[in-house]
Amino acid sequence: MYLAGDRASFETLVHRHSRELFQFVLRFTKNSVAAEDVVQETFLQVHTSAASFDTSRRFKPWLFTIGANKARDYLRSRSRKREVPIDAHVGGESGQGQRFVELIADDTPFPQDRMKDEERRELVQSIVDGMSPKLWEVLVLAYYHRFPYKDIAEMVDVPVGTVKSRLHAAVAQFAERYRAAAEQKDAKASARSAEKERGENKAPRRT
Repeated sequence: MYLAGDRASFETLVHRHSRELFQFVLRFTKNSVAAEDVVQETFLQVHTSAASFDTSRRFKPWLFTIGANKARDYLRSRSRKREVPIDAHVGGESGQGQRFVELIADDTPFPQDRMKDEERRELVQSIVDGMSPKLWEVLVLAYYHRFPYKDIAEMVDVPVGTVKSRLHAAVAQFAERYRAAAEQKDAKASARSAEKERGENKAPRRT
């Protein structure tokens, strides 16, 4: 075991978790170089704090807790606004699984949803940027990284009930704002179409 000083075991941990940890912190930093630095700092702290690790706990939540804290430190030091690309898949690996925008959609169709993919991504980005950090963080940990409520509670240091309520609020907020934006866009498109039709009807006809 690594805790017993086995260097090969530590390298195994790095190989096993570094990719997913990088993807996680990248959603904080929105900068691949910074994300790589955060990952390195995270594993450095794992190395230096190994003796204090509670072996009755799972390793991965502990690792992600450290990673999240390091990413927050980066954001504070940079004093920059969080940007989150959430058009990524929310389950599985290598691009498998549903996208978040698909997962939170209910059975009610958006009225004549004419949004192109790029417009939809921009809208999703805008809605998530408008969420509080507390809602966004729980949402990413639950839907993208598939952590159970108990692990998320330990990572963000809140009760399980608070995790559930924040996640419910995040999904409800996203769905409400997305639907409202889609309806508004459809109404504008209908108005432009009607205006164009009126203009064509007023145009003099050639004889």
